[in-house]
This record gives sequence, C-alpha cells and structure tokens, in this order.
Amino acid sequence: MVNVTELRPGNFFLEDGQLYNVLDILLNKTAMRKMVAKLKVKNVRTGSTIELSFNSGYQIERISIDKRLMTYLYDDGVFLVFMDQESYEQISIEKTKLEWEMKFLVPNAQVEIAIYNGEILGLSLPAKIALKITECAPGVRGNTVTSATKDAVLETGITVRVPLFIEEGELIYVRTDNGQYDGRAN
Repeated sequence: MVNVTELRPGNFFLEDGQLYNVLDILLNKTAMRKMVAKLKVKNVRTGSTIELSFNSGYQIERISIDKRLMTYLYDDGVFLVFMDQESYEQISIEKTKLEWEMKFLVPNAQVEIAIYNGEILGLSLPAKIALKITECAPGVRGNTVTSATKDAVLETGITVRVPLFIEEGELIYVRTDNGQYDGRAN
C-alpha cells in the first residue's frame, strides 16, 4: 500500500476490484484544504478512461504487471496465437480483444504482452511497424493540386494514405497509434 500522491504515470493499481493504469496525476493543494490527487486513469480491462479524486492520505494498492516479449505466430479464426521466446509456451488471445492491434500483426512480429496474476490484459506494439504494400495505384504526375497522397493496401489488409512516389511492393513504416504512414522502410 502506498500513498496516492506517490503514484506516477505508468503505474498500475487496484481500486474496488478494478485494475487501473495511471495516465496523468495532478496534485492540488489549496490554503484551507487537504491536498487532493486528481488521477486520469485507464481501466485496463475495459479500456475506458476516467478521472478519480482522492485525499492525500488515501492508501492505494500499487501492483506490478508482468510484461513478456512474445512472437505472433498465427490466427486460427477465433484466437491469435503467440509464443514466448524463452519458454516456448504458447498463449491464445481472443481476436475481439485485439481488433486494433490485428491491423499491424504479421507472422513473427515481436510484441510485448501484459499479464497480471495469469490474466492476459493486452499487448503493446512497437511505435511503428514495417509493412509491405500489396495494392497501390500508380502516382499521376501533376496531380498535386488537391492532395499529394493516394490509397495503399498493406499486407495485413488495412488501407493507408501514402505519398504519390510510393509504389506497390515497397516496405513502409506505419504508426501503430493512429495507423498513418510514417516513411519508407529500408
């Protein structure tokens, strides 16, 4: 148990049976009141973001999350299968829990999986990932008056906007936080 004022962004804690990740903390001290800690937190299980307020003396149960580096193997239709690089243990995660992340997963991709007391909370992707363009219209010279981008379909099936000079078959970096083009991959 720690004082709520000792929490920092990135810490995890349990409150009323819910598991939260601290996104931001604001400590507010006025003249005639106790200090109030306002926390912006994300519920790890549901994904919702809320704000919580506590007085400065409030004790909270800080926990640690086990993060394991794993390799994405395949999609069996209902589950995505991952393998631990050290123990070769395989785990399966429901596709419905990873709808956004599936857009960037290719076989043999390295991901970090968060686990708490045997419960799989989710996975973290790298900031950007290299993906191959499978379909892309050729760029038309002189077509830069409106927009100098075009649609490209990647190997995972997602469509991103890329500059006109990018061609089919190239590897590009795509940001995993918003799914946008981030540059050519070498």
